Amino acid sequence: MPALLNPCVEFANWNRDLRAVCGNFSTARSDRHSLFIGSVHGQDVCGLELAHIRTNAGLISRHHTHGDGDDDRHCFLILQGSGHQRIRQQHRVIDLGPDDIALVDSAQAFEIEPQGLVQNTSVHLSRAEVTRQFGQQRLFGKLARNSVATHMIRALVRSLEDAQLSDGYGGENDGPAVEQAMIGLAAAGLDARAEGQPGFACVGQDDIYGLATRLVEASLQEADLGPEYLARHLNVSVRQLYRLFEQRHESIARYIQQRRLERVAQDLRARDLRHESITQIAFKWGFVDAAHFSRAFKRHFQHAPRDFRQQPV
Repeated sequence: MPALLNPCVEFANWNRDLRAVCGNFSTARSDRHSLFIGSVHGQDVCGLELAHIRTNAGLISRHHTHGDGDDDRHCFLILQGSGHQRIRQQHRVIDLGPDDIALVDSAQAFEIEPQGLVQNTSVHLSRAEVTRQFGQQRLFGKLARNSVATHMIRALVRSLEDAQLSDGYGGENDGPAVEQAMIGLAAAGLDARAEGQPGFACVGQDDIYGLATRLVEASLQEADLGPEYLARHLNVSVRQLYRLFEQRHESIARYIQQRRLERVAQDLRARDLRHESITQIAFKWGFVDAAHFSRAFKRHFQHAPRDFRQQPV
């Protein structure tokens, strides 16, 4: 059985990993814990960087940057997975609990104070792009917990956390597209909080439909994706969703199936996925019955999946 590392050594190793993934930070151990717990690992999804952090450190802080173009090039979009922590920036304080989301400006000094053991995911957004989309809006704050935008960001981050996505998955345009979507949603989430909106009060029907289709795209691999799933995450009624799709001569189930079939077809044509079986690809995209998938695929593409895969690209 390997010997346990000295807490000081573990803390030093965690500091090293934190700086490698997130940039320069000052840290301090908590005086409430004799045992230090900490892990950091980075993830790259089509060029979009994420950091997964677990720690019971007492303080994580960044002082003013020196405009070196490294530590000040991101805004951190933090999804709190478990535990509680307090963040201070620009003379403001916010408290995060499980499922809360905050935006933090890396170019300004800030402090993160975990309240015990915490786990979170930080998405590293381009500060230049955030500034462009936000305009005069402050780059620090807590997103409205029940806003549509916040639900959407949770779904996107959890999809990105899927290990399959970081293993050469996706196209070169996927990362920038997801980043653009997250920045827009973060702006909407902060706006909703500032205006006291509980959710959909200022969102039009077209906006809800657009958010629903984006959520479908981000959740195709979820087995329970359907009307109830969408309604729950978007904080609307199932009846309202049915009506929005019917107005466009669509059905929710048919739309989801079509998007899944198109993603399967894309993977069947991908040279670097030849090692995956047709069933593996179908199940990856949310199908749960091989026979039903084959019938639906042939009906949609006029070819059986095997024949489709063998066609020249």
